[in-house]
Amino acid sequence: MMRRLLLSAALAATAVTPLSAQSFRDRLPEDEVIYFVLPDRFANGDPNNDTGGIKGDRMKHGFDPTHKGFYQGGDLKGLTDRLDYIQSLGMTAIWFAPIFKNKPVQGGVGQETAGYHGYWVTDFTSVDPHFGTNAEFKAFVDAAHARGMKVYMDIITNHTADVIQYKECPTSACAYRSRADFPYSRRAADGAEINKGFEGDRVRTADNFAKLTDMNFPYTPAVPKAEANVKVPAWLNDVRYYHNRGDTTFRGENSTMGDFVGLDDLYTENPRVVDGFIEIYGSWIDKFGIDGFRIDTAKHVNPEFWQKFAPAILDRAKARGIPNFHIFGEVANEGVNVHEQAFYTRVAGLPSVLDFAFRRAAIEAVGGRLGTDVFNQLTEADALYAETTNGGKRLPTFLGNHDNGRFAREMRMAKPQADDTEILKRVQLGHALMFTMRGVPTIYSGDEQGFAGDGNDQDARETLFASKVAVYLDNKLVGTQSNHSRDNFSQSHPIYSTIAKLAEVRVKHSALRRGTQIIRNYSDKPGLLAFSRIDAESGQEILAVFNTSTEVLKANVEVETTATGFDALIGKCPAATRVPGSAAFEIAPLDYAICLVK
Repeated sequence: MMRRLLLSAALAATAVTPLSAQSFRDRLPEDEVIYFVLPDRFANGDPNNDTGGIKGDRMKHGFDPTHKGFYQGGDLKGLTDRLDYIQSLGMTAIWFAPIFKNKPVQGGVGQETAGYHGYWVTDFTSVDPHFGTNAEFKAFVDAAHARGMKVYMDIITNHTADVIQYKECPTSACAYRSRADFPYSRRAADGAEINKGFEGDRVRTADNFAKLTDMNFPYTPAVPKAEANVKVPAWLNDVRYYHNRGDTTFRGENSTMGDFVGLDDLYTENPRVVDGFIEIYGSWIDKFGIDGFRIDTAKHVNPEFWQKFAPAILDRAKARGIPNFHIFGEVANEGVNVHEQAFYTRVAGLPSVLDFAFRRAAIEAVGGRLGTDVFNQLTEADALYAETTNGGKRLPTFLGNHDNGRFAREMRMAKPQADDTEILKRVQLGHALMFTMRGVPTIYSGDEQGFAGDGNDQDARETLFASKVAVYLDNKLVGTQSNHSRDNFSQSHPIYSTIAKLAEVRVKHSALRRGTQIIRNYSDKPGLLAFSRIDAESGQEILAVFNTSTEVLKANVEVETTATGFDALIGKCPAATRVPGSAAFEIAPLDYAICLVK
C-alpha cells in the first residue's frame, strides 16, 4: 500500500512538468532518442553544391552518384528540409557524420574514393562545400533547436586527411616502425643523434616536446608542395604534430600511434595537439550552441588525451549555457566486450561510449543464435562503467551503423531460410529491446525504411533519396515493396511506425529513460526475457517481456510482491498478478509486451 501511495504521489509530481514541456537544454543525455545520419546519403536539398564548387571530373570534386564510394549529393539543406520526417519518427537528437571540409578524393590508382563520409578532414573550422556553408549549418542547428531537438556533431582527433607522405615508401603503404626499433633519439636514415634532451612522449609537457625538433626518426615525412598549407588551423600543417611511424595494424603500440589506413595520425601525446583540439571543438560550441560530440576512433587515441579533453569541453559547454552536453566515444569491438568499453569511461575519462556490446548481444539473441541470458551478462557488467554513465544509462545503444552494417542484414544472415515477414518481426523486436533497455536508443538512418544493405562500410550507406548506384538498386528492402530507385521517406513503413510508437512510449515514461534496470527472467536458449525499469525519483516501474523464439511463450514472470496488476503500453499484459511476486504472460512468437506496473 505504501509503495502505491508513494508511486501515485511521485507520478502526480512529475506530471506537472512532462518531458515535452521542458527546455531541450534541461533534458539529460539519457532522455534522448538519437537519429544518426550521413548528410551525403540523406536528402539533396541543393543540387548546386553537388560538386562542392570544384571544377573538373569526379577525381577532382568527388561527385559521382553512380558510385557507392563517391559523393551522392545529400547536404545540410536536405537535412533541414526533412526535419519533420525525423521528428515524426520520435527522434529528439540528431547525430551526423562529420561535416568539416574534407580532401575530396584520395586513394591509390584504381582505389580512389571520396570524402563524402567526412572522416578525411583538412579544415576543422569550415563546413565542407559539398554539404553547404557555415551559415547553412547554423540554420540547421537553429531549426533543430526551434523544434526542441538536439544536435550532436561527429568529431575526429585521431587523424586528418592523408597529406603527409614518406620518402622511404612513395608508392606503397609504410609498415609501422616502433619506438623500440626506431627511437626518437636516432635518425633512421643515418643513425645520427637527434632530439637531444627529449624524454619521450610519456613526459607530456610543453617544455619536453619543445626539444622534439627532428621528425626523421622512423621515416622521412614529406608534404607535397600543393598541400603544404591545406590544413586549417595552420598549426596542423606542421609534421611535428604527427607520429609519422607508418600504418597501424590496430594492435598494441601502433593502435594509438600508427596511421589509420594512411591517414595522418596526430601526435595526441603532445600538449599542443590537446590544447589545439580543445580550442577547435570548443569554438563550434561557442559559435553554434551544439549539444554533444560523438568521437570517432576514440580508442586509437591515448587515454591521457581524453582525461584533459573531455572535462575541458564539458566546461566550455556549461559556460555556453549547455549543462547536459553529451560526449560519447567510438570504441569499436566485437562480442559482448564490456571491459574494453568500460576502460574508456573508467580510466580514459570519457563520459560515455557507443555500446557495441549491446549491438552484438541483440544480434545474437534476436537472431536466435544465443539465449536471452546474454542480456543478463550485459547488465551485470554495467557496474564496470564510471559513474558518469549512470550504470550504462548514458551509453548510446544501436543495432547497426555505417561501419558495421545494418541489423536487417544481420537477421537475414542469422536466419537465411526465413521469409520477409519473419525478418520484419525480428527487426521490430530488436528495436523494441533497444527502446526499453537501459541506454540511449540510436537509429541509423534508413533502418526505419527497411534498408538491409549488402555488407558493411560503403555497402551499408544507401541514400534515402533515389539512388543510381547499381549495388544499391538490386537490394531487397524489409517490410516494403519499395526499392532504392525511388525516395524512401515513408511514414507508413511498418518499421518506421514501430519506432515512432516505441519512441512515444519512451518519452512519456521516465522509467524507460532514467530507470534502473533489473533483469527478472532469462534463458540459455531463445525464449523468455523479462526486465523492469524503475525510476528512483518518481517510483515508476515498467515491465518489459520478450519472446525471442518462434513458438508461443507461456511463462510466469517475476515481479515485485507489491505489484497488483498492469496497464498495457504496447502488447498484451495481464490485468492482475497471478500471486504476489508473479505474473502469467502469454507472448506470441517474436513478440513483446511493455507494461506499466500498478
